[in-house]
Amino acid sequence: MSIEKFSNQFVCDLVAYEPGKPIEETARELGLDPATIVKVASNENPLGPAPMALDAIRNSATDMHIYPDGGGYKLRSALAEKYDLGLENVVLGNGSNEIIELLCHCFLNENAALIAAEHAFVVYKLMATLFGANYVEVPDPNFVHDLDAMAAAITDETRLLFIANPNNPTGTIVDEETIDRFMKKVPEHVIVVFDEAYFEFVNDAPNTLKYVREGRNVIILRTFSKAYGLAGLRIGYGLGAPQVTQILQKARQPFNTNEVAQRAALASLADVDHVQATVSNNAEGLSFYETAFQEMNLEYVPSVANFILVNVGDGDRLFANMLKQGVIVRAMRGYKLPGWVRISIGTKTENERCLSVMKEVLATF
Repeated sequence: MSIEKFSNQFVCDLVAYEPGKPIEETARELGLDPATIVKVASNENPLGPAPMALDAIRNSATDMHIYPDGGGYKLRSALAEKYDLGLENVVLGNGSNEIIELLCHCFLNENAALIAAEHAFVVYKLMATLFGANYVEVPDPNFVHDLDAMAAAITDETRLLFIANPNNPTGTIVDEETIDRFMKKVPEHVIVVFDEAYFEFVNDAPNTLKYVREGRNVIILRTFSKAYGLAGLRIGYGLGAPQVTQILQKARQPFNTNEVAQRAALASLADVDHVQATVSNNAEGLSFYETAFQEMNLEYVPSVANFILVNVGDGDRLFANMLKQGVIVRAMRGYKLPGWVRISIGTKTENERCLSVMKEVLATF
């Protein structure tokens, strides 16, 4: 008898989240040298961690027999100071993904609903389903969040509303004026989640912190995985009004962020030069791909994040054939975009290799 019979059926019916294909797995399957593989699939920082973070990681090795600070006091204090907030406004997570899960733990059930855009991060839907909630998907014309439509979708059962800004996988952003108009329509029983994982790449980003300072029911999610290059350590944070963060603190696991991650993140905050270099490299890479796609007459979505979405006709086919040559991109069928792929911005060399292989494969279509 299968144990599945005794499990929650809605969990069995879920399609598990698929991350970008790992380099080592690709090397094993195809018999390739890992050093020759270019991975531009997971929106990682091609420059790696900040030098200050690497020093912090090395220096933390001798203390690994001691539990980390369960409250993350030093890192939370540094983040509070950076954003001119109080310690009570900051919650840490095992990646910002964990805070998404904590929000769902705290506010979703079979009588609640979560609202998100049609082409937003797939984890929102996975989490809503996992907690038995109603998932309300609002169309996003031209791949941009339609906040007027999202406001209109709010009902008495709505508890969470996610605005990914910039959005993954489209790279689009909603401006501050539109957000301000939207926030005037949001009732008190709804928590607005501004998922800002790609915040550091945006020039003149919308000011959502003002809603935290006003004590609104909002939380802003940010991460050290992208611009700071610490994806492997899984460390992110939320900035919210105390009435929101205090509930999340009750739901998180003890020691949910490890000591190495906390120290590396703290050091990263001081390494401003590394972030600037990352942002500069990203801007050059985006320009490189946009120019190339225009010359190739390929439809793409102008991006403000560290990736770009492009229509190649058959995303799965392009992914599979580029993979054979050691270049990993991300097919978008899971986002209901079977003709598209998402390409993360790499170094100049990685971008050129990716485009060269892409052109070669597309010529066979």
